Amino acid sequence: MDVTPISLGSWPTPLEPASRLADALGLDELWIKRDDLTGLGGGGNKVRKLQYTCAQAVMAGATTLVTTGAAQSNHARLTAAAAARLGLRCTLVLHGTQPESPRGNLILDGLAGARIVWAGNAPLAEVAAAQEGFVIPFGGTSPFSALGYVDCARELTAQLPTVDMVVVAVGSGGTMAGLVAVLGPGRVFGVDTGALPDARATVAGLLEGMGVPVRAADLQIDGSQVGAGYAALTDSVRDALGLAARTEGLFLDPTYTGRAMAGLRANPPDGKVVFLHTGGLPGLFGHPAL
Repeated sequence: MDVTPISLGSWPTPLEPASRLADALGLDELWIKRDDLTGLGGGGNKVRKLQYTCAQAVMAGATTLVTTGAAQSNHARLTAAAAARLGLRCTLVLHGTQPESPRGNLILDGLAGARIVWAGNAPLAEVAAAQEGFVIPFGGTSPFSALGYVDCARELTAQLPTVDMVVVAVGSGGTMAGLVAVLGPGRVFGVDTGALPDARATVAGLLEGMGVPVRAADLQIDGSQVGAGYAALTDSVRDALGLAARTEGLFLDPTYTGRAMAGLRANPPDGKVVFLHTGGLPGLFGHPAL
């Protein structure tokens, strides 16, 4: 069935020059695509995907949205906010056990009225399937929801037609897949966050599902910033957080955008570079190492 996305954000998001950070990184030209300013629920890249998945849920007659994630999931926060905006209930199935006191995204989940189910170490997808409601997959990512980043890529090329490279964090893979579908694999550089066992295969699979077959070997994905794992903060990421803040007053998060900036710093490309700021600031306040 045809599904028209529901508008949940403020578009287009700004594209801002970052000359001081460019100088610090040794880049010819750097722009920041501010998808942290998408508007809903503290902003972030998941809003573009939720415009598609929430439209599916509404068309299916759902009264409750169900999704999964880590305790500090940005996608969970924004799903809760989208549900509130649409007058729906929300159940979040989160990995681990309930902390003694909520921090970061967990505070916002509660403010938005989400019901939280702590899954311990059980498979999140299985626990989610047992809940009543419309299940949105991990990270909000599917070949359909990745169309949100087809929209973003088109928006970006209207703002900067001569973009040479877009740098983005790779979590569940949909953001990179949508960008590659429009820009091609040669103009998108992904930085793996450790959220997936095989980021390259996942992004290639999403593109296949979108009808845009790209060989996994042709995708540019840097795995050097994963460190000890998804939840771990590395020295290179800590340095990247400080560099962006000191040069541009730009606050990144320790899991996604911090890793993407560290990856950009380690692999500076030539030409006009766009750093996609996917949001996640509340997670900064919930990270155990900060």
